[in-house]
Amino acid sequence: MSQALPAEIFKAYDIRGIVNKSLTADVVRRIGQALGTLALEQGQTAIAVGRDGRLSGPELAGALMDGIMAAGCDAIDVGCVPTPLTYFAAYELGCNSCVSVTGSHNPPDYNGLKMVIAGTTLALDAIQDLKRRIEAGQVRSGQGSQRSADVVGAYIARIVADVKLARPLKIVMDCGNGVAGAVAPELFARLGCQVLPLYCEVDGNFPNHHPDPSKPENLKDVIKALQETDAELGIAFDGDGDRLGVVTKDGEIIYPDRQLMLFAADVLSRVPGGTIIYDVKCTRLLAPWIKQHGGVPLMWNTGHALVKAKLKETGAPLAGEMSGHTFFKERWYGFDDGLYTGARLLEILSRSADANAPLKNLPNSPSTPELNIKMAEGEPFALIDKLKAAGKFDGAEQIVTIDGVRVEYKDGFGLARPSNTTPVVVLRFEADDAAALARIQAAFRQALNAVWPGIQLPF
Repeated sequence: MSQALPAEIFKAYDIRGIVNKSLTADVVRRIGQALGTLALEQGQTAIAVGRDGRLSGPELAGALMDGIMAAGCDAIDVGCVPTPLTYFAAYELGCNSCVSVTGSHNPPDYNGLKMVIAGTTLALDAIQDLKRRIEAGQVRSGQGSQRSADVVGAYIARIVADVKLARPLKIVMDCGNGVAGAVAPELFARLGCQVLPLYCEVDGNFPNHHPDPSKPENLKDVIKALQETDAELGIAFDGDGDRLGVVTKDGEIIYPDRQLMLFAADVLSRVPGGTIIYDVKCTRLLAPWIKQHGGVPLMWNTGHALVKAKLKETGAPLAGEMSGHTFFKERWYGFDDGLYTGARLLEILSRSADANAPLKNLPNSPSTPELNIKMAEGEPFALIDKLKAAGKFDGAEQIVTIDGVRVEYKDGFGLARPSNTTPVVVLRFEADDAAALARIQAAFRQALNAVWPGIQLPF
């Protein structure tokens, strides 16, 4: 038996930890050997490895590739690229397997691994199995080789061939010093945009603001640039480029569940009757919108890996999450890609003389952003189990428990779900008007206090 690994780095959809504490080069090398073994067992001979712009990236990617080769599997280094380019490399290079060394939108001292083996994103049990395999020493030994490949040119060419803007657009682009800055400005210029870049220099210290466009405070600079220039629209990417933020000329943030409405209408015009998948955090205005445009709405669990699995199972042409991960299977590969999503957005908006009009005309209703209850490790799941068993919600039309507790009323909904990445309970509320929103929040306040006395609520 080899020594135990830190359990806390093996998350639901990826591996993530603090560099040189829970996530060391040695741990990553051992994971690499297990991934190489897994790939070989599934008839694959090579794994593409990319990394985001974090300072620890080169060392950890090197350790990962050492591990992959120690299993007798080949490693293909695709360099410092956005996570979607690492996914793209698996298709472009024909190896079907890839690992992105990324801390996503976590603080600078974090890093992690997003893993795809033989075309399947590792998640949940598969990640726990990987841990057990390493600790039991069930790995192969051999001597693989390493080579480098540059897929950036092929990626840009593929998108430029696919996406056509009806007219040039002038946009503000905030890459938050994340790795999207290495590719996005060139891509959007090639699509015919005039790009006003903000923080597009890749810097793993993230000196300007945190690269997470799901938080409104991280979009302040985009809003300011839109006020001060003649740019029509603002877009922003997260740290590893797989999520997109969108801001209108007048400073309104268009959250991803509303972006998904625009994409759904567009995709369904070419794929009538298609299934559109969205996660439990999304607006309740989505389902009627999808039906109205001739599609089939399907609510599913939160988590990029879980959504990808459902996409594969259903053959859906499109899926999206409230967090900003959007998955196009129509015309694309079905992985989450903030850069490609941005390109598809501009393709739709460029057809209007006023690029903001299609966004401003989307249905909307009063809602809260994601609210978090911070708890101790393990407590969020215990709380949600209690809420499922004993929560009282008078007047509810439906209670959905596929991922947490989502309570649907005739005039709104409330959601409480345990995060799979950090020890918090995620809450979200939406309603037809402010009074209904307050009533639904009061019902949740009462139910949460009843099952977990003394809980500190953020609303």
